[in-house]
Amino acid sequence: MNTLDNAILRSSPASPFGRKVRMAAAVLGLSDRIRLDNADTMDPADTVRQQNPLGKIPVLVLGNGQCLFDSKVIVEWLAAQVPGNTWFAGDALAQAKVRTDLQLCDGVTDAALLLVYEGRYREPHQASPKWQTHQAEKIERALAHLSQHLPVPDVTQSPAAIALVCALGYLDFRKPVAWREAHPALVRWFDQAQASHPCVAETAPA
Repeated sequence: MNTLDNAILRSSPASPFGRKVRMAAAVLGLSDRIRLDNADTMDPADTVRQQNPLGKIPVLVLGNGQCLFDSKVIVEWLAAQVPGNTWFAGDALAQAKVRTDLQLCDGVTDAALLLVYEGRYREPHQASPKWQTHQAEKIERALAHLSQHLPVPDVTQSPAAIALVCALGYLDFRKPVAWREAHPALVRWFDQAQASHPCVAETAPA
């Protein structure tokens, strides 16, 4: 049995990193081989804690029982299952550049999640304005850089485009910071990227 047959993606509808995997699977033509299964990372009884000892999503449970995490690992593995895919092709430096771009986009999402969790899991009197500013400044610096170094606005051509769509989509969904007015180039890019494949709308957070 191919390890992708009967694979299960443990995630949640609102997870930006789970969305990244779902979008990658869609543009790679692999969605019909992966079953989606909601995971509750706050439930001690959820098997996600056995599938990923960190208790984080997404986790891809392969047909042979092996578990892959996190989203960067899963996306790269999925791309390797498609003959001729060039997302991570090229020499070592070219591959490192792709992974660096992915890390920057994922870093925006990470900082946004930390801001959301600060409000969700801490009492108001426990919140740290200094910590919140630290995370917001990460997002601002990254978006300013990305505005000057945009990936192609086609999620079928670039894993960085997928990651950036998920990051910006999460900023719009949870609104930990306001970003649109300060970054019109990113807004235009986002509009183009959202029109590049149906999976963008199909995987929108809920």
